[in-house]
Amino acid sequence: MSEELKNVTPETAEAPEHVESMDDYKEELEASFKQIHEGDILTGTVIGVSETAITLDLKYYTDGIIRLEDFTNDPNFNLAEDIHTGDEISATVIRRDDGEGHILLSAKEANEVLAWDKLRSYKAEGTNLKVKVAGIVKSGVVAYLEGIRGFIPASKLSLNYVEEDDLNDWLGKELEIRVIAADEEDDHLVLSAREILREKADEERKAKVSNVEIGLVTEGTVESIQPYGAFIDLGNGLSGLVHVSQICEKRIKTPAAVLKVGDKVKVKVINVKDGKLSLSMKALNDVAAEEIQEETIELPETEAVGTSLGSLFANIKL
Repeated sequence: MSEELKNVTPETAEAPEHVESMDDYKEELEASFKQIHEGDILTGTVIGVSETAITLDLKYYTDGIIRLEDFTNDPNFNLAEDIHTGDEISATVIRRDDGEGHILLSAKEANEVLAWDKLRSYKAEGTNLKVKVAGIVKSGVVAYLEGIRGFIPASKLSLNYVEEDDLNDWLGKELEIRVIAADEEDDHLVLSAREILREKADEERKAKVSNVEIGLVTEGTVESIQPYGAFIDLGNGLSGLVHVSQICEKRIKTPAAVLKVGDKVKVKVINVKDGKLSLSMKALNDVAAEEIQEETIELPETEAVGTSLGSLFANIKL
């Protein structure tokens, strides 16, 4: 045996050279024979993005092209900023050849088929989503979601109603919204930010309420009167209820008998439960009585109380 063969070990032996076969190109071959027709919905991977078009790898012998105008109706959408290499996009074939050997695709047309399913799913699941206000219309604003034009009524923009004259202030703002109506047949998509804002406000309020101590005496303003009591605005986003039985010592049929909206009143916190404050005005009488009692000085029974200055200073030694 030659010296060269003796020195060959499993570690030093070179692996046999791989011989390529048709199996190595099975997927590519199958893709090349795949028949693509106009109207088909294809999913591809983004391999190129410019300000005017997206290039997709379709696992086909040629690439797919989506022009900006075929991607979305949103006039503020920026392909270069919002689409990234590696993203997967589904689009409808609108021409098998764009004149340069590429397949021309439309994400808008695919969205008409696929987006409404997503929108209905968002509505059913109560998904929180972010959109940017793209336009102002009568009684509300317009934003695009999944490429579909959505309407946000003025009453759903904020916790407080937004006047029509103030709608222009919302243009370009980013909002967190939920889908509250998605009707494909009528092309009717309605969005709302109000529900999310209300939930956040409730959470903040509960956090503030949890820090309020029972026994706290403070001042507030009567914000509304109901048959069962009066709601008092304590400031800092807090309010509480004074039950009709806790308004005064005497029995009254309705809070309106002694209170009106806008009155400034002093109240005592008597209970904190389930994120709600129970207040009392009547309990302040007890607080006042305790303070008076604490300040009262009782003289010893063995000493008589005189009325002259002499008697007042009789026991003082200088």
